[in-house]
Amino acid sequence: MSINNLIIAVIAIIAAPIVGGLLTGIDRKITARMQNRFGPPLLQPFYDFFKLLGKQGIAVNQTQMVYVMGHLFFAVGALIMLVLKQDLLMLMFILAFSAVSLIMGAMSVRSPYSKIGAQREIMQMMAYEPVLLLMVVGVYKATGSFMISEIFNHGEPLLFSLPLVFLAFLYVLTIKLRKSPFDFSTSHHGHQELIKGLTTEFSGTQLALIELTHWFDLVLLLGLITLFFAQPIWVGILIALASYFCEIVIDNVSARVTWQWMVKVTWVAGIGAALVNIVWMYLI
Repeated sequence: MSINNLIIAVIAIIAAPIVGGLLTGIDRKITARMQNRFGPPLLQPFYDFFKLLGKQGIAVNQTQMVYVMGHLFFAVGALIMLVLKQDLLMLMFILAFSAVSLIMGAMSVRSPYSKIGAQREIMQMMAYEPVLLLMVVGVYKATGSFMISEIFNHGEPLLFSLPLVFLAFLYVLTIKLRKSPFDFSTSHHGHQELIKGLTTEFSGTQLALIELTHWFDLVLLLGLITLFFAQPIWVGILIALASYFCEIVIDNVSARVTWQWMVKVTWVAGIGAALVNIVWMYLI
């Protein structure tokens, strides 16, 4: 790795949780206003994070922290691949490893709530992973390469050639962010039940690192949206922020659905839309 790439990676590692935490604070603020509440301070996610770091950690077994660290490190690795414009397909695999690490951590304990949350998270992965892989296929068809750098060298924004793939990605983004109506494995808001499913048996530093990983994931996913309009990059950033605002609105106006409904509709609508877009590109 060159010095320039190393500097870019370090900046990304430092800036991503700051941006992710601020976006989470904005999310809470907008959500509160939509519910006719004043809401917490904008920096409340950071206050919560440092408070969790100061709490006593109670590990159910010795492997929990290993899985939490894997969850974090794989997410950071995926973000570094994004900012360094590396292989998009490998990025998706690393991102999947991050999710699997958290699932294994939840499955490593005997709590029924934790195991049910882990099982629901597996169902979510079954729903959104095929769409993410089809998005990579669409990008390859449009640019002729899996490298993110080729997206920036492409003659026109990917949004023009992959509109249905973009919509499918926005659909599964709701699942990936665990927002309503797909917040049944766990949730980052208090409007879910007190037993938080996937993260029930995590506490203290472990829970803080899981929240930190969520901030990395949030920035990474919004960065993937930006790739659909990478030239000029500021337009892509605006589209990503607008998409995140839409996710907040959907989160506040939707009731939770069953995992069966989620998988069925995602496979029919999400995978269907992506396949139609890719087939259409092959035909023309």
